[in-house]
Amino acid sequence: MGDILIVDDERDIRELISEILVDEGYTTQLAANSDEAMARVNSSPPALMILDIWLKDSRMDGIDILMTVKRANPDIPVVIISGHGNVEIAVAAIKQGAYDFIEKPFNIDQLLVVISRAMEASRLRRENQDLRRRDVTSAEMIGESSAFKLLKSQLDKVTRSNARVMLTGPSGSGKEVAARYIHANSSRAAGPFVSVSSASIEPDRMEEVLFGREGGERGVEPGLLEQAHGGVVYLDEVGDMPPGTQSKILRVLVEQQFSRLGGADTVRVDLRVISSTTRDLRADIADGRFRQELYDRLNVVPLQVPSLEERRDDIPLLARHFIEFFHRSQGLALRELSDAAEAHLQTMRWPGNVRQLRNVIERALILGESGGSIEPADLQGEAGQSDQDAALSLTGVLATLPLREARELFEREYLLAQISRFGGNISRTASFVGMERSALHRKLKSLGVNTANLTSARSLRAEERR
Repeated sequence: MGDILIVDDERDIRELISEILVDEGYTTQLAANSDEAMARVNSSPPALMILDIWLKDSRMDGIDILMTVKRANPDIPVVIISGHGNVEIAVAAIKQGAYDFIEKPFNIDQLLVVISRAMEASRLRRENQDLRRRDVTSAEMIGESSAFKLLKSQLDKVTRSNARVMLTGPSGSGKEVAARYIHANSSRAAGPFVSVSSASIEPDRMEEVLFGREGGERGVEPGLLEQAHGGVVYLDEVGDMPPGTQSKILRVLVEQQFSRLGGADTVRVDLRVISSTTRDLRADIADGRFRQELYDRLNVVPLQVPSLEERRDDIPLLARHFIEFFHRSQGLALRELSDAAEAHLQTMRWPGNVRQLRNVIERALILGESGGSIEPADLQGEAGQSDQDAALSLTGVLATLPLREARELFEREYLLAQISRFGGNISRTASFVGMERSALHRKLKSLGVNTANLTSARSLRAEERR
């Protein structure tokens, strides 16, 4: 049910409260003075504290302990008990963050009710924080291509550990989805997932956003690292993090603790760190823009997230997934994807990767006819140009050529488009176009296409687009 720390200088009282709580199903820790209390909090923060105001032979009284605990662990509810109760003390305790004040000698039933309500309020507050931190980004991995299967097998392996992971790959390829998949399938799945967009936070606010602030009228404002306690913090585009912040993040990784801006107390956190980047961090290290020590700490398990160019086989599957997603989330029409549209999607260029495919499908659903299937005409726009850079047009180049030359040019570009559509797989291309594999090789050779260079050329184009 939860671990409760009982702090009272009277041994009989703290042991009596402990026995009652244990009978109710709680686990307890006991402390007779401020040093013991803070040692317990720092080693293993409790779910709730029962704290006596007056403590003999202690460096701090109950109010001092309350203030210290609330600065470093604001989510721990504290119930104050005292045999010298008065209105002023009760008001002071509540102002400093105590959940309630109970005067000795207290009624056990009253104490149990207060404890139950305090822990329920704490639980609801944590759930609300979790809900506010969540966004619409899914942790669902969609794909069947060989490149996707390799990535997923690697992700499944890292979910079983607590190691830091660095995800690399082009923008829009799904690095955050991969990070959320790790979180959702790990032992930290019940904890928060907090995303830190290094590129979108102003450099002069980065440390406040990460570490939080305390002092002034606003009191304690936890940062993103503190909000991620017990879960995962995802450092998106970590290469854009300011140099000064890099050194402080490095210290957090080593010590798992930090201080808020304007504060002196240490905040201890339990975090798993997943980072991502589209940049060449080794080049940034050589140019002095990124710390080698931080790179070494973050890059324990490096994983490459493939571009959509490298997993064209997954495009129809992803497109149908987005159609269903927008139908559920926005009420858009649940339209079919025609065979022609599927083929068109697989021959289009995708510099924006999966994110761009999602946008194209959403636009097609919004602007298209709700009753019909999605056709190639619905997909025209920023991504409407084919992978062959619009090499052919029936009303353009082909119309100016003799029949034999036009047929050869059409066959060449058609077969190249199909090979690109099937990720360079000649066997699948041959099956689709209705030819024997050997016959397709002969046809390509007669058209001046070197099949040995197709895969390397396709890979080169993918690298040039990153």
